[in-house]
Amino acid sequence: MGTKQIEQQIAEVRNRIVEHPLYGQLKTMEDVRLFMEHHVFAVWDFMSLLKGLQQELTCVTTPWVPKGSPETRFLINEIVVGEESDVDASGKRFSHFELYLKAMEQAGADTTAILQLVSGVQQGKPIGALTAKLPPSVKGFLDFTFGVIATGKAHLMAAVFTYGREDLIPDMFYSLVKDLNEQFPGKLDIFVYYLERHIEVDGDHHSILAQQMVLELCGDDETKWEESAIFAMKALEWRNELWNGIVARQEILQ
Repeated sequence: MGTKQIEQQIAEVRNRIVEHPLYGQLKTMEDVRLFMEHHVFAVWDFMSLLKGLQQELTCVTTPWVPKGSPETRFLINEIVVGEESDVDASGKRFSHFELYLKAMEQAGADTTAILQLVSGVQQGKPIGALTAKLPPSVKGFLDFTFGVIATGKAHLMAAVFTYGREDLIPDMFYSLVKDLNEQFPGKLDIFVYYLERHIEVDGDHHSILAQQMVLELCGDDETKWEESAIFAMKALEWRNELWNGIVARQEILQ
């Protein structure tokens, strides 16, 4: 098995996400705010998954010692730089998560829940306790991610990172957001910029690096390839559930 076989196995569920009815239902600023209030948790735990990978693939303690393959060290460190220290439209350094928070604030989306979670983490509270009161789709999504991190298996984390978090935002969604930004000037500028960076950096360069990382970590181990395919599928299923949760919330509010 290899990367092509994983892509074939996950194609059906990936298409379900790309063609999800959620995108066509984002017609107002209220719809976009609701989307952002859910999606921000995926942006945040993406960073956690990334750092979990970095901890497994590189030495992040002192005294320093060489750890793992120099090739995988390079791949993960390059991705970390881009995700943790990117630039906003004015050239100021921000992580993608912090940039997303800025986009939410500009759009008038509620950041209370995500900031409470981050604050709880900073206070040392267990992640399971912090996710308990979140909407079921968000809780399930986060619990899956942190369950993967807890395995300590780099190839599983890399598979989820690569195939469950690659560019899943279709062109249609980007076009809808741009149209709304024209209708409501000054409300979605940062979100549009975030999406452009996501497409430019995550959807192209980083996805190639991530696939190389999976290839390095699985090598000729067929068991690792099979496990990676299973977890990639699970990651996509949870992303689909997250989108379903947003649609269900929209229907309640209408």
